[in-house]
Formats: sequence, C-alpha cells, structure tokens
Amino acid sequence: MCGIAGYSLTSIDDAVPGWLDGAKAALAHRGPDDGGVFEEQAQGIGLAHTRLSILDLSPLGHQPMLSPDGRVALVFNGEIYNFRELRDELDPDGHRFLGGSDTEVLLNIYLAHRRGGRASTAAISSLLRRLNGIFAFALWDADRQALLLARDALGVKPLYLQQGAGGLFFASEIKALQSISPALDAVAIDRYLSFLWCPGEGSPATEVCKLGPGEAMWVAKGAITERFTWYRLPTFGIRATTTAALSREQSIRGTEAHLRQAVHRQMVADVPVGAFLSGGLDSSSVVTFARELNPDIHCFTIEVSGNTEEGIEDDLPYAKRVAEHLKVPLDVLQIDSSRMAADLSAMVDQLDEPLADPAALNVLYISRLAREKGIKVLLSGVGGDDLFTGYRRHLAMMSEGYWSWIPQLARGRLERFASLLDLRRPLLRRVAKVLNGFSLEGDERLVSYFRWVDRRDLMAIYTPAFRAALGLTRAEDPMLDFLASLPRGTHRLERMLALEQRFFLADHNLVYTDKMSMAVGVEARVPFLDLELVEFAARIPSKFKQSGTEGKWVLKKAMESYLPHEVIYRPKTGFGVPLRRWMRVELRDMLSDVLSEDSLRRRGIFDPAGVQLLIQANDKGTVDASYTLLSLICVELWCRRFIDRGTAAIPTQFQDPIAWS
Repeated sequence: MCGIAGYSLTSIDDAVPGWLDGAKAALAHRGPDDGGVFEEQAQGIGLAHTRLSILDLSPLGHQPMLSPDGRVALVFNGEIYNFRELRDELDPDGHRFLGGSDTEVLLNIYLAHRRGGRASTAAISSLLRRLNGIFAFALWDADRQALLLARDALGVKPLYLQQGAGGLFFASEIKALQSISPALDAVAIDRYLSFLWCPGEGSPATEVCKLGPGEAMWVAKGAITERFTWYRLPTFGIRATTTAALSREQSIRGTEAHLRQAVHRQMVADVPVGAFLSGGLDSSSVVTFARELNPDIHCFTIEVSGNTEEGIEDDLPYAKRVAEHLKVPLDVLQIDSSRMAADLSAMVDQLDEPLADPAALNVLYISRLAREKGIKVLLSGVGGDDLFTGYRRHLAMMSEGYWSWIPQLARGRLERFASLLDLRRPLLRRVAKVLNGFSLEGDERLVSYFRWVDRRDLMAIYTPAFRAALGLTRAEDPMLDFLASLPRGTHRLERMLALEQRFFLADHNLVYTDKMSMAVGVEARVPFLDLELVEFAARIPSKFKQSGTEGKWVLKKAMESYLPHEVIYRPKTGFGVPLRRWMRVELRDMLSDVLSEDSLRRRGIFDPAGVQLLIQANDKGTVDASYTLLSLICVELWCRRFIDRGTAAIPTQFQDPIAWS
C-alpha cells in the first residue's frame, strides 16, 4: 500500500521543475518505508511513488518498477491478493522474477499481454478483471507512447486527476497535486451538503476529479485518448439472468465459505496483520475467520468518553464480549469526544474532501495505535452493510409496502408534519427522516433515503450567485442516472444496495477508511469487498438479506455457530459522537469563526443571514441541522486549506465543472 503521483505533459515546455519531489513529499505518510521517481523528460512523463512495505520488504520491491528493457514503468498502490496464482500462470521461460512482490507480477502480466499483441481495450479490461485486489496504478509504455491509469473494481484505493492546459496530473491524494485554482465546482459542493459526501467523480475543485471505480484510461501527451469501464457491479448486468436463485441453505453456507475465503486471502503479508473490532457483526465476523489463521491476531477498538448524547449506544461491551469469546487480544483506545472535536480541522486536511463524518477520526486513532504496536495492516468490516443490508434506510425502504397505498397528497401533508416535530429527541428525528421525501415516487424516493437535508432548505442558505451556478442540476443526478441504467425488474432492495456499493462506499466510507489509515502508514483491507464475495452476494435472493425487520439475515445465520447470540442480534448502531452538543459547546467558537458573516461573505457560497437563522433553529430544536452545520464548516475549512493555503481568502469563482471524458 503506497502513494502514487505523476503527470503526462502536453509539451516538454510545460514541465514543472520539482513537481515530482513535491508530490512525493506530500504523500510521504502513505509510504514511509521507501520512495522514488521516474522521469522521461523528452516524453513529458513523470511518476512518483512512496512505499509502505507489506509484501517483499527487500529493495526488490522498490518503485517505480521498470521492465528489464526499461521501456515500461509502473507505480502501484494497493494489494493483489491472488498474485501468487497469477505468477504461477505466467510462462517461466518468458518471465524472470527478481523479487516476491505483487507489483512485479502485475508488470509481467502486462508485458505478456504486450508481447502477445493484446493491448486493446478488451484485452486490458480482461487483464484487470483477473486481479482480485485493491489498487490504483499508473503504467507508462514507451513503445505505445501512452500512460495507462486504472482503479480497482469497488474504488477501495483513490486516484484523483487534474487536467489543464499543461497536461494531466494524477495522485492518490489531492494535496499532492499542489496547486488548486479558486474555481469551485458548485455542483459538487451542493452534493457534499446534500449527502455529507459527493456522489460521482466530482471534487470541490473544478479542475480535479476522481477516476471512477472499475475505470481505466489511456493518456497521451497530456490528453485522455480513451476512458473505459472494465468492471460493473453484478446488479448492473454482469450477473447472468439465467442463474438459478440460491436456496436458503446455499445462501447461508455460501456466505460463510466466501467470507472465510476472502479473509484468509487478504491476510497475505510479510508484516503483522491486525483487525478493527467494534463489536458489530461485520468486524466480529472478519476477526472470527482471521483467527483461524492467526489465533493471536491483535484487535483494536475505541472507547469515546463524553458521549452523553441520547441515542448513542456504547460499542465497547460488545467488542470485549467478542474478544473474550474468540480469545484474541484487544487493545482499547480511550479518547475524549472533546479531543475529537478539536481534531476536526486536521480531519478535513487529511481527507482532501469536506466529508462531514467524525467517524473518520475513529479510523485515524485506531490506525495510529496499531502502528505504534508495530502493525501495518488492519482488517476492516467495511462493506458488510452494503452487500447484505443493515442500515436503517434498508428497513425503511422495505416498509414502504405498508404505506404506499396512501394517496400522494396525504403523504405530502405527513411530510410537512415532520417540520413540527421536536428534533432534539432521537425517535422523532428518525420519524422525520423517514417522512422526508415521503411524497416522492420510485427511484427519486430511493435516493432521498441518502439525503441529510431537503433541497429547499439548502437553497435558503446559498447566495444568489451560488444558486445561479447550480442552475437546474440536482445533487441526486449521478445516482438517478445510475439507477436508470440498472436492468429492468431489478428488485427495489437490490437497487438500493447498488447505490450503496457504487456511491456510498466508493465516495464516502472507503474514502475516509483509506485516507485516515494511510495518514499513519497503515493499510486497511476490506474482506467483504472481495470480488468473489461481492458477486456471490449479488445472487442471494433479497428476502435472505432483509428478512422482514431483520437486516443482514443471511450473514447472521451464517455466523450463529461462531459468535454469541447477543452480538449477532444486537441493535444496529454506528460510530457516534455527541455532535449536537458539539454545536452548542466544543465547536461553538469554530462555528462562530468559520461561519462568521465576514468569512461567509468572502467565500460567497453561503448567505450569512440564512446560515444564522439555521444556527438559531438548530439551537431551538425546530430543525436538526447539526450535520448540515458540520458540513458547512468542513467546506469552509477545505477552502482555507486547499485554496487559500494560509493566505488571505482568495475571491471564489463558480464555474461549470470540466466535462471529463
């Protein structure tokens, strides 16, 4: 697991002296063990790499890695879990391996395709589909005079692109791109405010975008010559419609077998492997199977003191119960919620995006402790809810049958009734969230479950200039377009899970899991997103995922012989912080500074009067706007870090986002 960066210039006259060294320095936290650069000045090509040594700790794993003739150069971030099987398939007479890294295997697979004349889009897509792993890489082929960029199927590893007149630059993190213009992407910012994260390829900066999950592209002389999708989610059409539905027993036993295989596969490493253990079903299941290979696997959890807010359940007793049951060592990190509030600015800095979710700090703190204990790899339970259900919105969506008969006019009145509830009470907040979008139909209602704030309420806090920049675009558009592409007849629950996998995972959970673990040089692996498990889960009938009010039914049944009943069937909870108290106490000074009238007027995104009314309503409990206010703070903090860069605020410009192709 590493950091990568580089460029393809339009002309050698566009060279930026020292750019590679600057990018490498900005990514040093991702790869503290080694680093290097490759540059072909005459071709306008540069590659930089920082290495976190996990497989083959010797200098033979150094990157950029070159082919024997020096005509192909590769920088790779990630892990290929089936690299040994792929290595065995290569002709031993045609490939001489010097080391034991997965990077060298990928390089040789590409060389085999090139020698065989198989460099077409179909051939490269076939090559990429053979890789069971998590990755983002850049490969320069001097014979083809082109740069290949690719990202893994589910988007576990990030890759940002910046295109301008001088060429195309790329990096694992936005901060490595070094120079961001003051032109903000209004559409992307509206999405961050609507969902707390940005679905799709956008970023707050107009000229920066993300390469999508399962995408690759060829670049020549600073221009994208071809961009293609090499992997689509099973519900997106890969799954054969003729495949017989799995039975109850096949679903349970298959889930057990595929998860075990995924965990075992992802424990390959030449360094110690540990695990997150929250006490939830997902992380507990991962530790269960990891223990089969390593009975003493070191586990980590967190105890947040000061979580006095109603509705937050303590995970620690469950984590201790699982550790005791499985007889694995458990380190408990104790941290005060006030300390977390103080780290908010640093969180935005590290995330590169204004994601308004303090859960990211949980990953950072645990990863830091693991690194102090000498552990470079942590297994995570991320992805279980996105494959098998488990979020409250899945239960809410499945309950639609009980009220869908209500006339739309009456549903609209119930939706308006939500504005009268006392949102300081957790139960009433959940009722209001269910009623938000109650009058919507079809896919629009599906997408509404992901929204945190109504569009009309956002328009009330935007400036006229910002509203004009948004035009007629809607934050939901990428998700609605995606749903429109799903095969006809796809079950409604599967449509929502497709949204989870394509957007909520790739653009939110996986972003902060990667960024916050790599901030301290720790690799987070996600067994639930093993491709074979993902494709098996797509074949499981929906009724075995969400069975009535029981979410994640099939996984719970699969784990009944391994874990205590009270752990498997515990109430669903996420990592919580007393955010509503933060807005009144710990973050009040930051709220007053970052969202002050002067600050908001300089930035030009948010209307000071509208924001002040929102703060007052939140204080009174007439609206539950704590996460919306946190999102406003994160956007402004992002602008200060990535646009102002410590100088006086630069006048903001709003432009249409680049049409990446």
